[in-house]
Formats: sequence, structure tokens, C-alpha cells
Amino acid sequence: MTQPQHDDGQDADAGFVVRVADSITSIGAGAWDGLARCGANGAGPGNPFVSYAFLSALEESGCVGQRAGWLPQHLVLEAPDGRPIGLVPAYLKNNSQGEYVFDHGWADAFQRAGGRYYPKLQVSVPFTPATGPRLLVGAGAGSETRRAALVQGLEAYVGQTSISSAHATFLDEADRLAFEAAGDWLARTDQQFHFVNRGYGSYEDFLESLASRKRKALRKERREALADDISIERLTGADLTEAVWDAFFEFYMDTGSRKWGRPYLNRRFFSLIGERMADRILLVMARRQGRYIAGALNFIGADRLYGRNWGCIEDHPYLHFEVCYHQAIEHAIETGLAVVEAGAQGEHKLARGYEPVTTHSAHFIAHPGLRDAVEDYLVRERENVAEVQAVLSEHTPFKKSP
Repeated sequence: MTQPQHDDGQDADAGFVVRVADSITSIGAGAWDGLARCGANGAGPGNPFVSYAFLSALEESGCVGQRAGWLPQHLVLEAPDGRPIGLVPAYLKNNSQGEYVFDHGWADAFQRAGGRYYPKLQVSVPFTPATGPRLLVGAGAGSETRRAALVQGLEAYVGQTSISSAHATFLDEADRLAFEAAGDWLARTDQQFHFVNRGYGSYEDFLESLASRKRKALRKERREALADDISIERLTGADLTEAVWDAFFEFYMDTGSRKWGRPYLNRRFFSLIGERMADRILLVMARRQGRYIAGALNFIGADRLYGRNWGCIEDHPYLHFEVCYHQAIEHAIETGLAVVEAGAQGEHKLARGYEPVTTHSAHFIAHPGLRDAVEDYLVRERENVAEVQAVLSEHTPFKKSP
């Protein structure tokens, strides 16, 4: 798959070529992490989910692959000398599971009209609703040109394979603008809830920024969460032993099976990330009567904490809120992280100091009729997301300005 030449006066690398890699290992950790702006083996300050360590753990464990319905089709942008100068984590999919940006309705409507929606190309981090880079181009001059070339490469992939569409989800701002500039990608918005650290010196300082009634409610909630002689441990680095992962995996499977029917991640995956990126992981575990009973998995980024998976084997009032939300805020304040991203959905997070933010995705749809229908739908959906966010923003628990 080749690309036309590009020259905006900012990049000496003209005459780009785009190829497809069906495994991240064929690209290599050095090239991948350099363009993803992560340290070696995912240990640097970048986004942990686009690191080689995280994505290779998904592939090596079999959580993604042909049988899992996520076939790696990573795009590699190469300079004339064969040097990788851009990457896209991408997967060919025959379903819409594990994406958190829902297009099941589009698929059903197209198939009822006689079309074939699957397979499609998904540009994302599997099973991870966290905003981050998707067009990995490193730093320096020419990055906009390389992003544009990667977007064109995605369009060419759709055209050459005759699949229905390509979808890039949870985009950071630079990538959002790159897809918007391409012209043929449809913009979609959604909503999450994030905690913003406004320079708090302690969790108590954060509580003091809340309205009195909300502050009292959270203090009571935290006391009641630990009322049954429950203690909390925060584990990272060398603390993440195989015995700890065994306990967490039991929680994950129990809760995931009830919530989704089939959890996406297997036991091998947790061992691999424990080996490769332990210092980028914070595992919050609840203990009672000498054993772990619940836990929440978080990943540590350059300036933020990402809440990912939760599970429990005992139900206790408010324990989920303590382990997933209050502990994450407390850790972020203590370590100077700017933001906590608490995952997809959940208006209950609002009362606990998390604020509504907009997430972005871009969609390239080949069939003109389907594209027109989706475009019309997205206009109305974006308006609704904005209206809901405006209302929710008026109901945060913070003190109101005079």
C-alpha cells in the first residue's frame, strides 16, 4: 500500500509508503515506543496504553487476534529509506465488542438494507475507553504531514480491502484535528467523567472545595465503605506478585462475567503487564479477615491516572466507590497527577468530584447512503451530548461561586 508524496516544507521525508503489519512484534519495541513517545518497555512518561508493553501483552496473551475478533492490522508509515516514521494501532473486526463507542445500530440498519457492515477497521486500544494518541508520529517537524499521511493510509486500506468503514476512537486533540482536516471523516462525541486536580495539597483540601452537604456525604460514604473491618492497600512495582494477580483475576472474572457475560482479558495478560510495566500500574486492593475481597486496576500516565477494571467477591456498601474513585483521587493528589480518568459512563461519578468531559472519535464510511444516514444521526447526537453535559456541569458538588 503506497502513499502519494507529501511536502509541506516542514518534513524532508517525502514519498511515504504505508504497509500493514499483522503483529506488533514485527515492528519492534524500539521503533514503536519511539513513535508513541513512551520510554523503553512502556516505562516512560507517555500514554501507557499505546506502549509496546501494553499492546504486545494483548497480542501475546491471545486477548486480541483472529480468534478474539481483533485481528492486528497496524499501519506503518515508512520513509524512502524504510525507516518507520508513523504508526497506527489498528484491528480488523467482525463485531463491535470491547470498543465503548457503540455502532451496533449502524451495523443492524446497514445489514437490514442489504449491506455488509463487518468486517470493519478499528483504530483504538482494545477494551480501553481512554483518550490518547492514535496516529503515532513521534515529535518534531513534519508531525502534521505524517498524521495526514496516516489518515490517507487508513482511507486507502478501506478502499483496497472493500470493507465498510474505519473507526478511530478516543482521540486526543492533535489526532482529532488531523481527522477533521481530512474532510471525509465523521465526527462523533460522547461523555466521560474525570477528576481534575486543581493543585490540592491533600484529599481534605479537595473536600473543602465541595459544598458542605456534599462534603459530609462523602466523608460518611468513606467511613461506611470500610465499616466491616476492611482495609485498603495500594500496590505497585514489586508489590504486584503472581499471588496478587491471582486474587485480582478472581475478582475480575466474577464481576466481568456478570456484567458482560464474557470478560475480555485472560490471566496471562495480567502476568505480562505485571512483568513489563509494573511501575505504571496501581492496584487498589481491599482486604477483610486476612484475604483480598475486591480490587481496582489503574494505569499511571505522564500526568494522569487511568481507572480500568474493577471486581469483587464480597458485596459491601460503598466499597466500589472507595476502591475505584476515592482512592484514585487521593493517589493523584499525593503524587501530583493532574487528572483521573475513571473509564466509560457513570453519572454516579459526578457526586464524587468527577466532572463531565467530551470524548471524540472519527468515522470513515465508504457507502454513500450509510454515510449520509450516519452523518445525520451524528449531528443530533452531538447536540444531545452537549446539552446533557451543560446540564451536568451545573450539578457538580463543588462550591458555587458568589
